[in-house]
Amino acid sequence: MQTDLNPAARSRLRTQASQRRSLRGAALGMVSTESFPAIIGTADAMLKAADVFLVGYEKTGSGQCTAIVRGGVANVRMAVEAGIETAQQFSQYVSSSVIPRPQSNLEAVLPICARLDELQQVGRGRLTNQAIGLLETRGFPAMVGAADAMTKSAEITLVAHETIGSGLCTIIIRGSLPNVAIAIDAGMHEAERIGELHAVMVIPRPLDDLEQVLPKVKQMVHDTPLRLPLNLEEKAKELVALEKSQVEVTQAQRPLPETEQRPLNLRPETGPERQPQPLDLPDPEDHF
Repeated sequence: MQTDLNPAARSRLRTQASQRRSLRGAALGMVSTESFPAIIGTADAMLKAADVFLVGYEKTGSGQCTAIVRGGVANVRMAVEAGIETAQQFSQYVSSSVIPRPQSNLEAVLPICARLDELQQVGRGRLTNQAIGLLETRGFPAMVGAADAMTKSAEITLVAHETIGSGLCTIIIRGSLPNVAIAIDAGMHEAERIGELHAVMVIPRPLDDLEQVLPKVKQMVHDTPLRLPLNLEEKAKELVALEKSQVEVTQAQRPLPETEQRPLNLRPETGPERQPQPLDLPDPEDHF
């Protein structure tokens, strides 16, 4: 199959295969927290601190989550130290561990290398343009109320929600950094009004590796609204043949009454003719 590929494609495949082989048996680093927003912020700090892969996170119940990274021993140690520091800043740190060379049977049984076949380049380090916000409450009603307040306060997108036990629910949003900050602030006030606010996290520019492990939901398909005015084509009206009426006329046609013909006299009616009378004029000699 590779004989049909060009040299650049074959070289890329060999590089990816060698990277996967190098990650099999690479060092393993884990940091555990008691909050989902805290584990996402911890994972982001670990990725940005060293050249490591984020395999994912493991939910173990009772509100605890563990971020799992793989890579070289030195890079994994630096990443774990950065993760511990971040988790302690939020007072959510539980435990951590670094295993320089895990045995192959661990990789076969435990979820510590689930995404290695999908990863293509170690430490891509490409930043995204949109911020991510996470708000965690204890209780589902508080999370729903916070999500409603966030969508009404700023132009953001609801990505998904996550539950990790102990009644902890997290709503995940994304958008521009100012909008995410405004939405998180509004959601915090609403969550405290309804129930208990547990933790919040805002990541201004997350890495690609972090976004790939976040929970996702199917985007709803909305019907495109119709734009007016519409140019509707007029349908041709079907011509229906009318049947001949079967009703017979029973009434005989009555002839019109005969009219008497009289000559028209267009001259106006006048009285008897009068003879013209001479005018009685005064005698002009009477004035002298």
